[in-house]
Amino acid sequence: MKTGKDVREACRSGLHKTQTSGLANGFVQANLVVLPKSWAWDFLLFAQRNPKPCPVLEVGETGSFKTRFLADGADIRTDIPKYRVYRDGEMTEEVEDIRQLWNDDLVYFLLGCSFSFEQALIEEGLEIRHISEDRNVPMYRTSIPCEDAGRFKDCPVVVSMRPFSPENAEKAALITREYAGVHGCPVFVGDPNEIGIRDIGKPDWGEAVTVKEGEVCAFWACGVTPQLAAMVAKPPFMITHAPGHMFVGDKLNTDFKI
Repeated sequence: MKTGKDVREACRSGLHKTQTSGLANGFVQANLVVLPKSWAWDFLLFAQRNPKPCPVLEVGETGSFKTRFLADGADIRTDIPKYRVYRDGEMTEEVEDIRQLWNDDLVYFLLGCSFSFEQALIEEGLEIRHISEDRNVPMYRTSIPCEDAGRFKDCPVVVSMRPFSPENAEKAALITREYAGVHGCPVFVGDPNEIGIRDIGKPDWGEAVTVKEGEVCAFWACGVTPQLAAMVAKPPFMITHAPGHMFVGDKLNTDFKI
């Protein structure tokens, strides 16, 4: 699967059901949030106030499930490998297709994803541990607070982690700061305990990766943050991507480089 369209077609046909890190190199990946119209403004305000974990790349018209910007006419309901459904803040199911759940009152948001800058790191000779170990990126709840917005309150930032040597962590920060539309530079590098992570070997989402002796942990703001925000705010209905199972568009990662 060399392009975003290849990935989406594989998802739509049921041929691809796993995480998307490392797929369609060069093409933008995005997190998904779907909410009823009555909650959409509060979420848009939440994202605007928290651009590091929630960089907005596209917002759909009410009831529309076809994309217009990241890809021409992709179907939000079928073109992601796995979705999560939340009701009143509780995850009730994971599904591979949300056509039966869609209605004309829903609004979709596509948010920037750190998978989009990984190719730039690889091209500079940096190892992305979850790719080399064939695992889903490890993600953690932190003690870093998000800014409140409307009904989305008291939510901490979720981060994804990639280990590097100290020298390569600095290099990764310099590279990724140019990708502000897809999370940008790390929010923290160093001792996980300082941001409320007690056990780096037990991520809240994704899978643990090897942290070698002498390496440091680099943490990027993560688009799973809205899923945690939903657990706190408890909207009556919400759909997201399953962590690591992203929407892959037709825009290039370099389109979001500054």
